[in-house]
Amino acid sequence: MAIRVPRIIKKSSTSLEVPKGHFAVYVGEKQRKRFVIPISYLSLPSFQDLLSQAEEEFGLDDEKKKNINCISMAERLGLPDFFSLDVWRASVGELLGSALLVFMLDTIVISTLESDVKMPNLIMSILIAITLTILILAVFPVSGGHISPVITFSSALVGLISISRAIIYIVAQCVGAILGALALKAVLSSPIEQRFSLGGCTVTVITTGPNGPDIVGLEIAQAFWLEFLCTFALLFGSLWMAYDHRQSKALGLITVMSIVGLLAGILVFISTTVTAKKGYAGAGMNPARCFGAAIVRGGHLWHGHWIFWVGPGLACFAFYFYTKIIPPNHFQTDGYKHDFLAIIEALFRSEIV
Repeated sequence: MAIRVPRIIKKSSTSLEVPKGHFAVYVGEKQRKRFVIPISYLSLPSFQDLLSQAEEEFGLDDEKKKNINCISMAERLGLPDFFSLDVWRASVGELLGSALLVFMLDTIVISTLESDVKMPNLIMSILIAITLTILILAVFPVSGGHISPVITFSSALVGLISISRAIIYIVAQCVGAILGALALKAVLSSPIEQRFSLGGCTVTVITTGPNGPDIVGLEIAQAFWLEFLCTFALLFGSLWMAYDHRQSKALGLITVMSIVGLLAGILVFISTTVTAKKGYAGAGMNPARCFGAAIVRGGHLWHGHWIFWVGPGLACFAFYFYTKIIPPNHFQTDGYKHDFLAIIEALFRSEIV
């Protein structure tokens, strides 16, 4: 006697090839029919009921169920990506893109602040917007054009890429940021490097006051909230267009990436203008860029460095939960399909089993 397959399962084509993230199931005793099922269906209640029926009728033992759960979790985490040559090749694009990003952005920061223009923050923000747009468009065909842990981490949370791919990308971005900071250090004179902290992310700096060394800059709490709010604004105002395949297709790649770069430039201008505090370099919105300069320059760049990681990280979680609250038809991604909550749910289910 055969088990009735739920409606969620679609009959496969005549091809015997099984796409990535799927597995084949044969149903029936005499006239067996072949179905190709996404791995993600393993966590659905209807498929769990199907496994229970199979256990009763055909004797599906605990070892087989354990293997199924292991395969499901491995697919959700994207563990095969660690052994994928294509993923590592794409990470090279992230590495080189991040190196160029750090070198060019930090050069822009130093050169505009060193110039005699009346509004250096405005000029700096415009140049950052243009540079960021060009670099994203250049790296996009290779790896998706992340060049920032913020984009990579939020992409993993919403299910565009796997957690494993995100780890590889973020490591590549940090290494690239270090290389970019080293290249900048090699071309800068020592006085400029010290004066501008290698263009890194600073909350405070040490200056010479009337009574000796004096620490000037922004309060830790203020810097944290600026980092959180600016990163969330970047995700909310522009990156959701890139994540939602309908919006990105309707607007076009160049338009979407231009909006991302433009909004990033605006946020840089806002964060460096509203505070008007010497010593605060503005919202980083890219932890890898801050990390690269801190590794190479060191010193006070490590003071409050956690802000440039924790703030954007929490902003990514806030944006992810926002996408879960709004109606599903308002935000549709087309990617890996295993988002953060689905992975947590599968993890707890495997522990219960």
